[in-house]
Amino acid sequence: MTGSTDDRAPVGNPRTTNATNATKGASESRRPLSTVWLTALALFAAAAIAGLVALGNWQVERRAWKLGLIAQVAERVHAPPVAAPARAQWAGLTKANAEYRRVRASGTFLDERQTMVQAVTEQGGGYWVMTPLRLADGSTVLVNRGFVAEPFRARVAPAGSGPSEVVGLLRMSEPGTGLLRHNDATRDQWFSRDVAAIAAHRGLGQVAPYFIDAAAVPPPAGADPKAWPVGGLTVTAFTNNHLGYALTWYGLALMVAAAAAYVGREEYRKRRGASAAARSDPRA
Repeated sequence: MTGSTDDRAPVGNPRTTNATNATKGASESRRPLSTVWLTALALFAAAAIAGLVALGNWQVERRAWKLGLIAQVAERVHAPPVAAPARAQWAGLTKANAEYRRVRASGTFLDERQTMVQAVTEQGGGYWVMTPLRLADGSTVLVNRGFVAEPFRARVAPAGSGPSEVVGLLRMSEPGTGLLRHNDATRDQWFSRDVAAIAAHRGLGQVAPYFIDAAAVPPPAGADPKAWPVGGLTVTAFTNNHLGYALTWYGLALMVAAAAAYVGREEYRKRRGASAAARSDPRA
């Protein structure tokens, strides 16, 4: 038809538009970061590297401590037994100078005052049988006679009423309890071998600040082997993965350093490119 007018706006070429947008995006990606952003990234990288290196150093220190502990425990558990520390020596006992020493003690077991402490061992779940041993001087030391499974809690074989000798490893008291589990003396529920708390609940008087993990002893004739506490289950082998942890932290620090170096190099190139472009621009 004559006289008609097409008032539609001209449509640009889609390919040309996409190419323009791509060029614009590439140009923006080549634009250097601001000084503020670079400073913030540099500070973050420095803090991250310092923190990761510090964690690696800490694991190296922990490894040295663990190696010393392993060597010390190995020496003590294989040494001949000595007399258990007497009352006059109790105040000077610490984990560092006493724990895991092989000791010997003689006295009379007080089976009627023993305490069952929940435990999980290589034999499964059950209880440590903590029986007081009354010494010749009237003081008492708790003896961990060993482990019994849950079904035998109510019928643990007694240690006997006559004089007895115990050989085992000295262990310091375990005050407090684990996460979400608390000793409850009123209900006679125990989750840690807290010597002072057990002694107070049982009315034992003067008690050594340690207990003895008794060595394995065969059950006497006529005793049910399953109801006889299994001794000698003290854990004396310790894992030592600290070197692997240290290498992990150091590796992460290197990764952060490499990433920071890459960003720094790219920013340097961008700034050189921008400077060259500004010098070659005739409008500048």
